[in-house]
Amino acid sequence: MLERRESYEALYRDFQWKIPDRFNIGTAISDRWAEEFPDRIALFDYQPDGEPQTLTFGALAEQSNRFANVLRNLGIERGDRVGLLLAQGFETVIAHAAIYKLGAVAVPLALLFGADALEHRLQSSGAKLVVATLTGAKKLAPLRDALPELRQVVTVSEGNRESNDFYPHLADASPNFVAEATTPDDPALMIFTSGTTGPPKGALHGHRVLLGHIPGVQYHHEFLPQGGDRLWTPADWAWAGGLLNIVLPGLYFGLPVVAARLGRFDPEAALTLLERMQIRNAFIPPTALRMLKAVPDISSRFKLSLRSVASGGEALGRETYEWARRELGLTINEFYGQTECNIVLSSCAALGVTRAGAIGRPVPGHRVGIIDANGNELPVGEAGDIAVRRPDPVMFLGYWQNEDATRRKFIGDWMTTGDQGMFDEDGYVHFVGRDDDVITSAGYRIGPSEIEDCIAAHPAVSLAVAVGKPDPLRTEIVKAYIVTNKGHAPSAELADEIRLWVRERLSAHEYPRELEFVDEIPLTTTGKVIRRTFREKARREVEEAQTG
Repeated sequence: MLERRESYEALYRDFQWKIPDRFNIGTAISDRWAEEFPDRIALFDYQPDGEPQTLTFGALAEQSNRFANVLRNLGIERGDRVGLLLAQGFETVIAHAAIYKLGAVAVPLALLFGADALEHRLQSSGAKLVVATLTGAKKLAPLRDALPELRQVVTVSEGNRESNDFYPHLADASPNFVAEATTPDDPALMIFTSGTTGPPKGALHGHRVLLGHIPGVQYHHEFLPQGGDRLWTPADWAWAGGLLNIVLPGLYFGLPVVAARLGRFDPEAALTLLERMQIRNAFIPPTALRMLKAVPDISSRFKLSLRSVASGGEALGRETYEWARRELGLTINEFYGQTECNIVLSSCAALGVTRAGAIGRPVPGHRVGIIDANGNELPVGEAGDIAVRRPDPVMFLGYWQNEDATRRKFIGDWMTTGDQGMFDEDGYVHFVGRDDDVITSAGYRIGPSEIEDCIAAHPAVSLAVAVGKPDPLRTEIVKAYIVTNKGHAPSAELADEIRLWVRERLSAHEYPRELEFVDEIPLTTTGKVIRRTFREKARREVEEAQTG
């Protein structure tokens, strides 16, 4: 917990981690509040056409106990992986809490994933059970033969809590459950993160990951919790940004979190939700904030209660920063982190730690440096790799069953991010660029390898390369350059077919919005695609379009 100080320097200097010998995320977000405040609202389920439904901490504690018993009766044991293919909603939090109480490992999965993406993540994690919406369950059905370890799918229906097998399971289970006495380092959560080489990797976190997030969340939400605080994010709860930046910390503090299923981000609908639900604290990715800018007369049309807005996942930019000050009457607190080690740099306007165009300063409790390839810290003004010093409670345990990749993530005790940045004279970090090929689009980090593999599986494709093309709204869009097989002529129809191919097999945020056929794709002597050539080509295309 952050104790407020008169300055950033004092706050950073005085902060000390106090990690207990035993800690369980499930009990921390439910039972400890249910014991004293059973009727306090933990979750609101926003209904655009009616009053929100509510779930109290008492009900969350009881129902997660019941579901922990359900999981145990279905053969799930401590250390087993359980997939969650769910939207924002009560069942998602109930399932998370139950999995943690049982000592199992939650594997969040986005509903927008296609068959290939789901198959890889479930195969890699060895998940024995998946809790899925009916739509998600239909996606899983044709994959079952390829997932021999997947024993059971428990379904949750969208919008109708009566037509599923989740709540009947709960009704038949005991409300009494003694949570496993987990340590902070016991595995609790696996979130897959994309990289430039090979398929996505499972970043495994211990129960301490929630405690590790607390100072960062308090910091960019300007000393959360305060009276009346209420949290919401449009980010999918399957991603670190939704789950670890809002849901779990909010419940840890005994604050109400708002769930909503609004589909694709609609700025008018989002503003209506913010007003109706009296949201005080929000995590809104930069792309969504840029979309809000298009809404006219926000201050006169919507009565907002916002106290703090945090943003991260991609660069916010000076223009959006200044717009928020004018139109929303507050300063967006930009932060930085990765799935492997989140919210280690941040802004806090309440302390005067804010600067347009900068990510922020190191969050209390985290040691962040700018290093060279040998792990040496670089001086002010010199660009290098943004790195985080271990040990650190928010840092991942490692990549699931991939010791080599885990080892390559570190230079000595520095965890490298693959992102380039520099310190200025006042201690702010400025994002410079990436030294890898991960594409940042609308807040998502997208690994090109997975897209390229999917495109190359199309019968008309010989070779493909995917890169990020600069885009004013999404930061980058996915652009693919493709060499066709003999007998397949490039055409607009083929391009549309390939886009749909990727969209259906991976996800709606990974398909190439632009596609160009080329005669050849240069390779290194070891057979790797030279993506740099195409990154530069995509940037030139933007520059030439701007100069006319």
